[in-house]
Amino acid sequence: MPRFIHLNGPPGIGKSTLARLYVGDHPGVLNLDIDQVRGMIGGWQDRFEETGEIARPIALGMARTHLSEGRDVVMPQYLGRLSEIDRFEAVAVDTGAAFVEILLMDTKERSIQRFSSRGDDDELAWHRQVRDIVDRAGGAVLLGDMYDQLVEVIRTRTNAVVVPSVAGAVRQTYEAVAAVLDDESGARAGGAAGSN
Repeated sequence: MPRFIHLNGPPGIGKSTLARLYVGDHPGVLNLDIDQVRGMIGGWQDRFEETGEIARPIALGMARTHLSEGRDVVMPQYLGRLSEIDRFEAVAVDTGAAFVEILLMDTKERSIQRFSSRGDDDELAWHRQVRDIVDRAGGAVLLGDMYDQLVEVIRTRTNAVVVPSVAGAVRQTYEAVAAVLDDESGARAGGAAGSN
């Protein structure tokens, strides 16, 4: 059974980095980075919200196609609205895939600091552009509100697994995410064996 792996978490927590590592270790898995899709849409720098509304349906279609072929998808994307998570989960259900939710979390203060420093040494130059856009839209206040939305998501999405993300400990965090996915895969295999 294919898996739709949603890596959720505050902006700048390391979702994209972990997704790149995961697909590097798992050939055939689609790294569905919606921010990369957004970056392909003209005018995204000036119309950040609008292009997000364009990019999400494209991402839903990409996920549906890949999962329908029996291949896994990993999506590193902040989603703080339950209705948005439900849309992606519905694609997994419709294609017969498992929907696996992992929330990467740090404290609110450290999460905001990590976002603010992102782009200084990041290989993705557009991270600096996104940081500038967030600063213009409210900066730390906006990021704090986004973090609070995620805390509510954690309360509501009881199947989501929270993985602590420590700044600078990329390998450690990646191994924790991989362990969650290995455990989930083993539980599904055990359940399938037990049903025979």
